[in-house]
Amino acid sequence: MKNKTSFELQGDTMYNKLFSVGPVTIYGYGLMIGIGVMCGFLIASRRAKSHHLDPEIALGMGIISLVFGMIGAKLLYCLIDLKAFLADPAIILSSEGFVVYGGIIGGVLCGMLYSKIKKVKFLQYFDLLMPSVAVAQGFGRLGCFLAGCCYGRETDSFIGIVFHNSSYAPNGVKLLPTQLISSAGDFAIAAILIFYARKTRSTGKVGALYVILYSIGRFFIEFFRNDYRGSFGALSTSQAISLFTVVIGVLLFFSGNLIALVKKQKT
Repeated sequence: MKNKTSFELQGDTMYNKLFSVGPVTIYGYGLMIGIGVMCGFLIASRRAKSHHLDPEIALGMGIISLVFGMIGAKLLYCLIDLKAFLADPAIILSSEGFVVYGGIIGGVLCGMLYSKIKKVKFLQYFDLLMPSVAVAQGFGRLGCFLAGCCYGRETDSFIGIVFHNSSYAPNGVKLLPTQLISSAGDFAIAAILIFYARKTRSTGKVGALYVILYSIGRFFIEFFRNDYRGSFGALSTSQAISLFTVVIGVLLFFSGNLIALVKKQKT
């Protein structure tokens, strides 16, 4: 009897193709993203009321940030894999191939513009929405696992995952389940942010804490991934961006304390 030391996922039993209704096929990747988005909106709506913020503005900002975040994620993906894009520009319209950092940048920029139009403080809604973003990312990584993308390096570890007939991951070899590790990390970040936000914090600190935690987690998980993500010297593109964003997060997290300290010294 064969001793199984890893999970073996056969072809479509990766559960990316869940079921079909007539000509419509439901894919695990898309379903997980959909569930993540819905859960994120529900969490944001509930937290908006408890934090005395407008749920409609939170929903509007969430929707516009989601739309332009998807655009940003796709654009950064095409930029990283520029050769593939130039060879086949149609990949920009595909339902797969996104870089999370492009989504975060695009979403934040559009959120800032939306808050200016609505004449509300962006950082208040930034704090409100980032736990929801982490939840959505957690479900999104589960979708990556079901689709077989964003795979890890080969391993002899008992936690290795073996794919067969995958369109993305190498087949027949044990791989680190980086998708599941990332998902667990995203859900952990969401829990930490929600717990941290239970007490009154300086505006911007909850969102800044997300940026710090996500950047650190993404930097280290990149060492264990084995799919092409572009490079910046010895680092992957996402690692290089992580170094930049963690500095921004730290500055934003401590900016309130620094401003208060300066004011105190002046008086």
